[in-house]
Amino acid sequence: MEATADIGLIGLAVMGQNLVLNMNDHGFVVSVYNRTVSKVDDFLANEAKGTQILGARSIQEFVAHLKRPRRVMLLVKAGQAVDDFIEQLIPYLEPGDIIIDGGNSLYQDSIRRTAYLESKGFQFIGTGVSGGEEGARRGPSIMPGGSKSAWPHVKDIFQAISAKVDDGAPCCDWVGEDGAGHYVKMVHNGIEYGDMQLICEAYQLMSVGLGMSADEMHAVFAEWNQGVLDSYLVEITRDILGHKDADGAPLVDKILDTAGQKGTGKWTVISSADLGVPITLIAEAVYSRCVSAMKEERVAAAKKLRGPKPIIKTDRAKFIEDIRQALYASKIVSYAQGYMLLRAAANEYNWKLNYGGIALMWRGGCIIRSQFLGKIKEAYDKRPRLANLMLDPYFKREIRLSQKGWRNVIATAVKKGIPVPAFATALNFYDSYRSERLPANLLQAQRDYFGAHTYERIDQPRGEFFHTNWTGTGGRVSSSTYTV
Repeated sequence: MEATADIGLIGLAVMGQNLVLNMNDHGFVVSVYNRTVSKVDDFLANEAKGTQILGARSIQEFVAHLKRPRRVMLLVKAGQAVDDFIEQLIPYLEPGDIIIDGGNSLYQDSIRRTAYLESKGFQFIGTGVSGGEEGARRGPSIMPGGSKSAWPHVKDIFQAISAKVDDGAPCCDWVGEDGAGHYVKMVHNGIEYGDMQLICEAYQLMSVGLGMSADEMHAVFAEWNQGVLDSYLVEITRDILGHKDADGAPLVDKILDTAGQKGTGKWTVISSADLGVPITLIAEAVYSRCVSAMKEERVAAAKKLRGPKPIIKTDRAKFIEDIRQALYASKIVSYAQGYMLLRAAANEYNWKLNYGGIALMWRGGCIIRSQFLGKIKEAYDKRPRLANLMLDPYFKREIRLSQKGWRNVIATAVKKGIPVPAFATALNFYDSYRSERLPANLLQAQRDYFGAHTYERIDQPRGEFFHTNWTGTGGRVSSSTYTV
């Protein structure tokens, strides 16, 4: 059999099919395989009819279609399924061939798979792919990492099929070694959790607090999408609020208020805890979904626990502008925290991440794509070692201009009993970050009192630790000093 395919893809679910069609549109010959072989025949007879896509009914036939070095992309369920397919492929591959995992895999699995496949002479790419069904078909954001030697062999394909920004730059570039690609995608998803929660809190304030209809909120989000909040998530929120059910009523009002999650937000929070990075907003967004899932308990509690009436009586137009400012300022904090985490991970895993380049990859195709990301790219292009996004002159000014409305929204929501956990934690982080002195001195004294954990003194050099016998009955021995 003559090898004619530029790349092969295993996994013909929605994302897989659309990526294959995208590759075909850009002139690449693609071989496809699926564990349920009937899906291959069905795809060729329908969506792929009339294309140059090649179908395979076995792994052996699939690999035989591929030009050398063979490029095999997996779009299967993260976890064991990826490892299983890798083991099925290995007997038919040769040294130098490339396996690409395009699913939502845990970055630690990509670190492990890179080392494993390189030890056998193969190359591995773990790549984040964002944009959903439409992005996969028309141009996703692609975040590849793994064996750097593999990048030149997939660069043309990935950059051709990726989304493009206004100047034609592709939303795809090499991220870094081993698990870097999937780590950046994980943080992207964490920021996505935060953005969605912030938008939902704005919606809750308008619907419950101001008593606005879906049509009225539709108009607000349409207006917001014309300014600094211009983004995919604000755009689809506008569309959702304008969508009517069969009876003409807003469909959003009929959807049960329990949110699902697939785990990438949780992975982001776990990693942040491991690295000691306070991504408080993303964590709050994850836990807010957990609270939403407690539907039966909340319904029962609503009948027994009392609070203030959530009606906000104020100048509606002014308060809507305050909500916009709160959303914008909180969004800045969310991205600042996400980039803090990326920087810590780069130090931990020896990745050389291009922070401006990451913002460019997120400018188009992905779920968090927004006008806002152009400013982040500018900030890191000017100062690649920028300690925190909030210290960039542009974002520092934007927070200053939004701060009055941000504080008013949170204060009003607290008084009226409307939960705004993400807005509030964003402001608390901002206030903590700008505080020269926090009450951790008392906390350290408490730790030393009950556990002899020691403390540092402001009148002594950093790195010198002291212990006090607070009660007069304790011993002279102190605990070792360490940070988890």
